[in-house]
Amino acid sequence: MTGRYYDDWQVGDRIDHPIRRTVTETDNLLFSAMTHNPQPLHIDAEAARASEFGQILVNGTFTFALMVGLSVGETTLGTLVANLGYDQLVMPKPVFLGDTLRATTEVTALKDSRSRPDAGIVTFTHELHNQRGEIVCRCLRTALLKRRP
Repeated sequence: MTGRYYDDWQVGDRIDHPIRRTVTETDNLLFSAMTHNPQPLHIDAEAARASEFGQILVNGTFTFALMVGLSVGETTLGTLVANLGYDQLVMPKPVFLGDTLRATTEVTALKDSRSRPDAGIVTFTHELHNQRGEIVCRCLRTALLKRRP
């Protein structure tokens, strides 16, 4: 499924994204290494076991990126001009290795672009849920989308 044009969105539109993703040790380790994040909670099993979590904690930046990535196919794939910002990012619950995550999106605002008549601004509220239905990540994403040709 491709993304939608600006004209196709209405405030209140909601999507339960169909792709789910189980987080693996490889995901977490590679992402932490690629981003030069040496936090022991993410890469040191012994340090993580001694923490209040008792196990490896998945890198929060990976969690955020996965949430956005899971949403792209049904929101902005092929219609995005640019992401303008990410706001109000929260991570109310931790993510652990083996958690299976799914994303939801709701359109919370629409605004015509003053500088680009061929585009408009959509504000999405993205949420990422674990296998227990708990919200593990949430943010607002503001995107500049093409209008329908």
